[in-house]
Amino acid sequence: MSRIAAVFLIALVTVAADIDWTKVRPIEDFDHYWTRLPAELQFLRNSVPSARVTNGREAIPGQFPYQVALVISFNQGSGLCGGSIISNNYVLTAAHCVQGASGGTALVGAHNRLNNEPSQQSIVFELDGITIHPEYTSNTIRNDVATIRLTNSIVFNDRVRPIRLPSSTDVRTFSGRIATVSGFGRTSDTSPVTSAVVFFTTNPIITFANCLDQWSNAVHVIQSQNICLSGNGGRSSCNGDSGGPLTVQEDGKSLQVGIVSFGSSAGCAIGRPSVYARVTHFLDWILENSDVDEQVA
Repeated sequence: MSRIAAVFLIALVTVAADIDWTKVRPIEDFDHYWTRLPAELQFLRNSVPSARVTNGREAIPGQFPYQVALVISFNQGSGLCGGSIISNNYVLTAAHCVQGASGGTALVGAHNRLNNEPSQQSIVFELDGITIHPEYTSNTIRNDVATIRLTNSIVFNDRVRPIRLPSSTDVRTFSGRIATVSGFGRTSDTSPVTSAVVFFTTNPIITFANCLDQWSNAVHVIQSQNICLSGNGGRSSCNGDSGGPLTVQEDGKSLQVGIVSFGSSAGCAIGRPSVYARVTHFLDWILENSDVDEQVA
């Protein structure tokens, strides 16, 4: 490697120690996250995506090379969300994670975000790199998808890889498929802090009708643009996992089918389905607002 290239890598890759994690809170802990909701939807308070995957297991280092920890800057402080690597330059996340943000940092390649691991890269993003779906409506949580353009490119390695996306012709619902959700969110409803390490859990994707039936008080929120994961066994995403990936296995590889959007206000481990933005519904928009080539997707 040339000296110039080496200097470049050092310049764009900072260590996790540069982030003061004691000042980072799950996005769901911010009042501005809730004040956007009308009175009839305030029942969702404390019910959005889980901070850490509840009743899950610790991942093997490198198991989820596409996992991103987003530290997002707001006037009120720094918020934590999840995301997924979709190219060297772009991260996919939820719109509610970055609404009102001024920028932030994307941490990739981390198993333990508190440690200085060789695979880690901490890359800044700015306000002009945040693209929120133009039809995102915060008071109904619809079109909850956003892309983030990083100020420097991610350097891929054994523990840093992009997630595969479905093709634009894929119309499957994935109902009945076993899916995996991963993140650094809270590991239980009583946990005061988010997880230092990546956790994950698996459950079946359920039908839209089944999901709607279990969310009878949110029929005006859950739409066909959503995909739902069973909450069996109290396994779910939790506060801090917002924006993270929901994946299924396809030909031995992970395929992202959802983006963590919200969960039950009764608690992450209560057993109610967690709700995700359906990637196939938004794929055209994602491709138009990133540098992902559908030929590779």
